[in-house]
Amino acid sequence: MNTPLAATRPRTPPALYALTAGAFGIGVTEFVIMGILLEVGTDLGVSIPAAGLLISGYALGVLIGAPVMTVLTGRWPRKTALLALMGIFTLGNLACALAPNYELLMAARVLTAFAHGTFFGVGSIVATSLVPPDRRASAIAIMFTGLTVATILGVPFGTWLGQAFGWRATFLAVTAIGVVALAVLARYVPRETAPPEPGDWRADLRALARGPVLLGLLTTVLGFGGMFAVFTYIAPILTRVTGFGEAAVSPILLVFGAGLVAGNLVGGRLADRRLVPALLGSLALLVVVLVLMGFALHSRWLTVVFVGLLGFAAFATVPPLQLWVLSKAEGAGQSLASSFNIGAFNLGNALGAWLGGWTIDRGLGLESLAWVAALVPLAALLVAGWALHQDRRAPAPVLCVGEDG
Repeated sequence: MNTPLAATRPRTPPALYALTAGAFGIGVTEFVIMGILLEVGTDLGVSIPAAGLLISGYALGVLIGAPVMTVLTGRWPRKTALLALMGIFTLGNLACALAPNYELLMAARVLTAFAHGTFFGVGSIVATSLVPPDRRASAIAIMFTGLTVATILGVPFGTWLGQAFGWRATFLAVTAIGVVALAVLARYVPRETAPPEPGDWRADLRALARGPVLLGLLTTVLGFGGMFAVFTYIAPILTRVTGFGEAAVSPILLVFGAGLVAGNLVGGRLADRRLVPALLGSLALLVVVLVLMGFALHSRWLTVVFVGLLGFAAFATVPPLQLWVLSKAEGAGQSLASSFNIGAFNLGNALGAWLGGWTIDRGLGLESLAWVAALVPLAALLVAGWALHQDRRAPAPVLCVGEDG
């Protein structure tokens, strides 16, 4: 859905970088809690498992908030929706910083998460409207770069800040990021960007329940779940299987983060050229990387290489998966489908973490995690193949990207 001005805008409009700034802030607030759990638990007098529920609470907030906020903001101009969502994010983080007890901190985390899915969902629509049709996937990738950079720079800095000055300082810093993101979104996202036509949210839900859209969402859940089955337990894998010291974990995770950024951008470019081969190829690459990683874990240098390749392969799937779901939705239902797909990524995270824990509990060991995880994107490949088979018997989708979209 492009405005007539899309062709006259710069190749990379400043509005895309404004969306990236918002994605960066959201990425930091989602993941930084992992690095300051000890500080939060000690200060609020709760156990580490209880503090860990702050992560689960956020994921639940994303899953619930994505459809709710998308419906509530569905008739708003998209710039207004983005500003409102970033405002919720900013106020939510401020509430986290000021929370006097565990219960209010949990409530503030869930409130903050409500903005997550819809921001990325609406942001994806806005991003694709800012560029010509042959650069839509790259536009999505640029926005998601904020999320990947957050894992490389924002989360380590937020962890250091929380350890040095207290966990509340971390949330105050993220609040400041939200204020900056609000300012750049207000300044650079144009008002004329793809205002949605008034529609019936019930009709959008019916469009979402169509078989092609559901298959696209299932592909996202499975496609991303395999990575988290390994990444959730990457620290014990590196220390107990490969034999690295604890001090080596953070530098190795920087390699993983670099892979995320590269894979995200490459996946976007490939999806712009040919969406279906990019989708199937990135999923197949993730399967291969996970299988080979299982053989490489007893070699230190090979493990470092495969940690980077895991980040690359996992995030190379993100732009194709997001655009794949958009291509299956119709009309105004694209915003709801896009937001639901962000929830599907988070559901994949939860599925992967559960699968990894189940594998360990069954006595298969950390060494087998990568092989078990490979079955998940393999299942995603099968689902995508079935969806393509169904496509051959159905009319072409509304949003068409490239010759294969």
